[in-house]
This record gives sequence, C-alpha cells and structure tokens, in this order.
Amino acid sequence: MRRFLVFFLVLSLLMISAACSTQPAFDSVNVSSYVVDGNNQFAFDIFKTLNTEDTDKNIFISPLSISSALTMTYNGAEGYTKEAMEDTLGFKGIDRALVNESFKNLFAHIKKLDKKIELNIANSIWIRKGQQINKDFINNNEQKFNARVSSLDFSDPASADIINKWINEETRGKIEKMVSPPIDPGVVMYLINAIYFKGKWTNQFNPNNTRDWIFQSYDEGEQTVEMMSRKDEYEFIRGKDFKAIRLPYGNGKTSMNIILPDEGVDINEFINKFDRKDWYSIRSSLKETEDVEVKIPKFKMEYGIKNLNDSLKSLGMEDAFSGNADFSGLSSGLFISSVTHKAVIEVNEEGSEAAAATVVAMLSAAVQKEPITFIADRPFIFLITEDITGTILFMGKVLSI
Repeated sequence: MRRFLVFFLVLSLLMISAACSTQPAFDSVNVSSYVVDGNNQFAFDIFKTLNTEDTDKNIFISPLSISSALTMTYNGAEGYTKEAMEDTLGFKGIDRALVNESFKNLFAHIKKLDKKIELNIANSIWIRKGQQINKDFINNNEQKFNARVSSLDFSDPASADIINKWINEETRGKIEKMVSPPIDPGVVMYLINAIYFKGKWTNQFNPNNTRDWIFQSYDEGEQTVEMMSRKDEYEFIRGKDFKAIRLPYGNGKTSMNIILPDEGVDINEFINKFDRKDWYSIRSSLKETEDVEVKIPKFKMEYGIKNLNDSLKSLGMEDAFSGNADFSGLSSGLFISSVTHKAVIEVNEEGSEAAAATVVAMLSAAVQKEPITFIADRPFIFLITEDITGTILFMGKVLSI
C-alpha cells in the first residue's frame, strides 16, 4: 500500500512543474514521470476511442506496444507532423531526447523487473532494400529502443515470412502473422513492437475451487463460465459506482487490476467517463483488506488484427497519414499507411499470459464485517500494470466470455 501512496504523491507533485523538466520521477529507474503520464494518457485515449467503435465487443490492447512502435516512428517526424504526434502520444512539451531516454530506461527496467515473471519487449525496423534512410533515425532507434534493423527485398514473398517469424518468436508463438504477402510495392518500411507477458499470481487460485457460474454478458444473455475462487487479503476499494481489486503477480511488481462497475451501470458509459486521473485515484486508494472473496472467470481473448488508422486520426494524427506528412528525419516523401495491432490473453488459476504486436507501415508518397465479495460475473475492465513506474502494459474490456 505504501508504494502506491508514494507513487501518487510524487506524481502529483511533479506534474505541478513544467512538462519540459528533465527531472525523473523514479530515481532508481530513471524514467520521466511526464513520459509515463503521457503513455498512460495515450492508453486511455486509444482505449476509449476503440470502445466507441466496438461498444458491443471485447477489447484487449497493449497501449505500450502501440506507443512504442509509434514513438520509433515519431523519431523521424518533423514540423507539424511531429507536433501532432506529440499531442496524440502525450509528449507535448517534453523534449524528444527525454522521451527516448525514458523509453530506453523503461525497457531496461522491465527486463530485470521480476525473475518470477516473463516480460519481453522487442522492437524492429524492416527496410525495403535500396531505400535510403536517415542514419541518425536508425542510430537513435537502435540505441534507445534496442531495435533490430534489417534490410529486405520486399518484392520477395519470403520477406513477409521473415518478419512474421520475428513477431512469432518475440511473442512466444502467441501472434503468428501480422504482415501478408505480397507486400505493397509502395511500402518502404515496417516499424514493429512485440510484447509478451507471462506471470503467475502471487497467490494462485486452487483449481479444485473453480466452479461453473453464470456470467451476465453485455447483451443481457447468460453464459456458463468457469469461475475461479479464492478468499484472502487483497488491495480493494469500493467506489461510488464500482469495486476495484488488485491481483499481484510474482513478487508484486506487476499486477492485474480489475474494475467492476456496479449492477445497472452501463460499462460503455462508465468507460467514456473514466480517465487516467480516475485510474490514479483508484491506485492510490486501494487498501489491504482481509477476507475478500474473489471470483473471476477463466477466459481467453483475442483482439485484432485491428487497424488503428481511424482511431489515431481522430486523436489528432491525421497529418501523419497524409501526403503532407513530414518524416524528413526518416526519409523524404514518406507517410504512415497503416498502424495495425493484435493482442491475445489467457487468464487461469495459475496466472496470465498475454502478447501483443504493433506494426507501423511507412508508405512512399508519391470494508465491512460482512463478507466482502468481488464477483466478476458481469462486464468488467482490467489493466495489467508495471507497478514501480505505473506503466500500463495491457488494457481490456470483457463483455462476454
């Protein structure tokens, strides 16, 4: 509990200062609080935008994967395109060098976060053979994003297989195919992020306690699901129109946080009003509570391959997708033709396994004494977070199982 209070107080104090400050919020990690806050702002922006498109569907994304791939691309943006991407990604007023350094340190921090979980983040850039790319752009992404940079003959159908193999390996076989041959002759570059997470609950659910249970899906139909059950001490809060709980993984530095709107509260309306400040308030208000009876469903979810073009345009990045885009820091006459994302998750008694990949394609222009319960038997939201910096790794909405 103490680390959440410290995190929230430090974050609140630092946000009073000018956003251009270079003072990191997390001295041991050396990641700027402004970059983390920007990433989390983008997480809620893209999640809410997708929710307006998919009000009747499950959603699952990795905001960090999307922002990582786009931030690599942002390193080649200049002028109005750079400004628009900064606004969309939450980096307005932050020096680009600080953004890059923070991502570098965040990736290094995540790599050694917890020996009890597996958390892999990988970046790559694939360039059409013969295409001239700014060397500073390449060097920056190699050094700050540890990006693998490769040149391929995109006219060869095997090139798509090579790229997909890399994604498949980095997501431990969870995401097999993101690029389909033949590659469009106008595509000169792919910038890709892949993320994989596998964590065991700090306190696992006993499979013998898993029972069939009725889940009230969003369309008001009833589903029979496998409901896991456990009674223990958890960080829990009952809010005005919701309950929230934190379920830690491994040594407690990562967790799944489930936010369950009260019965009768429409989950889509709840999401539309829910923002990062509400999320920070929940994080800081969670309290260790004894004898919480937790019931959550086992579930698998796959979302995508989702085209994010319209969502990103609506958030202010329209210029980057047009012939007017300025990616002169990358090469001349390029614009983003597509941003695609896919994410998968499985939650069971042992823990959770999740993976996501994002592909940016660049085209040439031309409390109480009574038993406390948390029973997720209706639509809910969940976030998987890295809890030292507060970075949101994954976000999801479950309407049906």
